[in-house]
Amino acid sequence: MIDRTGLAEFLRNRREALQPEDVGLPRGQRRRTNGLRREEVATLCHMSTDYYSRLERERGPQPSHRMLAAIAQGLHLTIDERDHLFRLAGHHPPPRGSSTDHISPGLLRVLDRLDDTPAEIVTELGETLRQSPMGVALTGDLTRYTGPARSAGYRWFTDPAVRRRYAPEEHPFLSRMWASGLRELVTLRGPGSRAAHLADLLLARSEEFRRVWDDHEIGVRPREVKRFLHPEVGLLELNCQQLVDPGQAHALLVYTAVPGSESYEKLRVLSVIGAQTLR
Repeated sequence: MIDRTGLAEFLRNRREALQPEDVGLPRGQRRRTNGLRREEVATLCHMSTDYYSRLERERGPQPSHRMLAAIAQGLHLTIDERDHLFRLAGHHPPPRGSSTDHISPGLLRVLDRLDDTPAEIVTELGETLRQSPMGVALTGDLTRYTGPARSAGYRWFTDPAVRRRYAPEEHPFLSRMWASGLRELVTLRGPGSRAAHLADLLLARSEEFRRVWDDHEIGVRPREVKRFLHPEVGLLELNCQQLVDPGQAHALLVYTAVPGSESYEKLRVLSVIGAQTLR
């Protein structure tokens, strides 16, 4: 059963504890509200201000799992706070561990400060959970996919359009890398895991995946320099650094170019293109 009073008080408390800079928003000069405004939280949670406001006023329908997950992420809740939110709303919390999509507040805070750099937060299956604006400019919106296609490895073997973003000479290596990484995950997570289900789907759909899967390669790691083919700026050679959250099997990937290089200048052009797209 939903605890409307407890839910409203918890939401107000967490909203007022957050500052704009905590979530990547400008403070502005005329801010009088303690913490975030309701409309700012609603934007972060991808919902209407009216819907969110009614929750803080102990009104409105019981929030769905999807709405609660969005609120937990928008308010930068810890995993314990997320579970508490679900229980206040009368739901069982989602499972923890490698299968969770809930991003830790620390990882979100880092991403929020990378507006001028291509970056993304991904799961161990290569599912993009969040991107910086420059990340979207580089690869497109990778959070829009649903079902198995959320996994970059699955898309690699089933969607030919995905390969146009990468230099052709990289394709054989990337096929080996995705198959190797998935094989390691299947062994780590077990036969009933999401990784095992993904492998079964690919074995049924992709002849190329079956071929590289049968090689039983292990330990094919991503290269430090990734070569992207962007439709507007052309070839970019970018270094990829990872910040791993082992508790939730998520990684923050940050793409940078060597200062003064051709790719560095192309990233500057891409930032202008991305800003114009957002406007």
